[in-house]
Amino acid sequence: MFGGPANVAVNIQIRIGDLVADAQTLEAILDRIDGRGYKTYSEIRGRFEFERFSLFIDHIQADPFASPSKLRLRVPAREAQLPEALIAPGIRRIALADFIARALQRAIHGGHREQPDPEASPGKPPRGSRGRGSGKSGRVFIDSGGQEILERSAVKIHPDWVEARIELGLPAAGRRILAREARHLLTQRLPEIVEAGLLAENLSLPAMHAFVECAENQESIRDRLADLGWVAFVADGALLPRASGASELPMAPSDAVPFRSPESLAVEIDVPNPLAESGQPSLRGMAIPKGITLIVGGGYHGKSTLLRALETSVYPHIPGDGREYVVADPNLVKIRAEDGRSVTGADIHAFIESLPGKGANEQTRTRSFSSPDASGSTSQAANIVEALEVGARGLLLDEDTSATNFMVRDARMQRLVDRAHEPITPFVDRIRELSDQLDISSVLVMGGCGDYFEVADTVIMMREYVAVDVTTEAQRIAAEDPSGRVKEDRSPLEPINPRSPLADSFVAARGRREENISARGRELILYGEESLDLRYLSQLVDASQTRAIAYAIRLASRELMGGAKVGLPDSAPCLLEILKALETILDEEGLEALDLRRGRNAPERHPGNLARPRRYELAFAINRMRSLKVHPDQSGTS
Repeated sequence: MFGGPANVAVNIQIRIGDLVADAQTLEAILDRIDGRGYKTYSEIRGRFEFERFSLFIDHIQADPFASPSKLRLRVPAREAQLPEALIAPGIRRIALADFIARALQRAIHGGHREQPDPEASPGKPPRGSRGRGSGKSGRVFIDSGGQEILERSAVKIHPDWVEARIELGLPAAGRRILAREARHLLTQRLPEIVEAGLLAENLSLPAMHAFVECAENQESIRDRLADLGWVAFVADGALLPRASGASELPMAPSDAVPFRSPESLAVEIDVPNPLAESGQPSLRGMAIPKGITLIVGGGYHGKSTLLRALETSVYPHIPGDGREYVVADPNLVKIRAEDGRSVTGADIHAFIESLPGKGANEQTRTRSFSSPDASGSTSQAANIVEALEVGARGLLLDEDTSATNFMVRDARMQRLVDRAHEPITPFVDRIRELSDQLDISSVLVMGGCGDYFEVADTVIMMREYVAVDVTTEAQRIAAEDPSGRVKEDRSPLEPINPRSPLADSFVAARGRREENISARGRELILYGEESLDLRYLSQLVDASQTRAIAYAIRLASRELMGGAKVGLPDSAPCLLEILKALETILDEEGLEALDLRRGRNAPERHPGNLARPRRYELAFAINRMRSLKVHPDQSGTS
């Protein structure tokens, strides 16, 4: 067991001068400041020792209507008694922390699962539990996540202790302190939450093991996908559809058709832990091979549902989600058109050349293309090359969210509009090169264009939510009825030119404020004077990832873009080098590294509600900043 044999709990006391900082001291301070102005709550900032845990009050909110106060609940390992087998670094520890955060959430809500909060979107976190008083009085909240298992800052597992980081609204009437309510909240309610959510003796150990082992099974498959020549695996029995278009909760099993692999694509794969439901050591399901895969079928038959499952399954999912054994390569990136997005210095010449206009640079400027208001086709081209620039190994596309003229020009349009007057090289004419030369796979949903049959390696039809392998039939149709179109690539595919963002692109000051950095829900970052719209990043699944992206941009601009840290060259590092250096920092220091309020080396920090994003969403956020500047040799004009 984590921390060795259980010991008798003792009331550890820390002496601050002549003051013993324990629960009784906290109560005495609260009694003394009862009825006083809200800012007097600052007197309880510090550390207080309870019988089985330590309470750290790190930040006091300015008033009852401001963001809640930040507290940490730390339990010694000898008290927590977490199973030693579950705390190994890596996915086991991440999943165990996730399990504990969810247990704490249930404890906060009296044992009931929290329902989706209509006030949480856009721009507001879930409410958490509430108490009596003004503003956020009595609210208790922990960042416990949704259907995905993410590395979070909400729970920290250390060899000597386990710690929960929570938000709490200190009670007030108007702006006057309610000491009795605060005493109850801090000295009775918090110990109850600790007992229910942080002590193994009160948690279901079988459920804990099943949760962690399910996550480990998923990561085991994910780690082997590339070696097996697959980009994804979809287990038989998976429930892909969601409860509604506005929810990521699974559809009720009685209303959903369980996934079943076509025999021709069926594989069986071993997992390190027996399956919770059957006890079997392996899973049967559909392997999606590397190369070019089309998902076809009639409208509303499940094509986009399958693609959406692949998009989100770059992350492990919680047991019971239905997608827990849908496993996708973590380097798959969803691509779409995004009219109006800002583009800076992107090398899109593989897809778009010789833009019409006046000036000597019109024939070459797509090698370093910039625009404050990109079109559908140029934005989709930029999205692809920006993903490849930072290491993507596969692309996910849906015709419904793609620019038609970017995806294909059919034979009739080729006859009408001469190639000399069309700057776009359609994706259909590059997709084979991407696969054969750069080892970039593509998975596309196609319901209305058969021109892709001629380049596809695998064609999966969704027919009444059932997957059917129709590769042979699609290839026969392509041979018997050629599209008649002419391949339109003008030149061989070349590697993407890397770009080096400049640190002075990321000025966080706004007006009189030295720094203005915050997230408003999952889709919006406020960074200095800029509002950064991330609504189209469909693989950004959690508002806490968005918050982490905002702080990661700040950290990268301060420490990594000048090349002075972590062994980067003196010259301006490219974006991929910056992101790899940032990943190294997060691997070594955790998400706490993003909390710069108290310094990178501060021993005690409350890092807020953060969840680790992928490098791709971080890169996409940087690329969408209208203030972005790149090395002068890489900038373009609109």
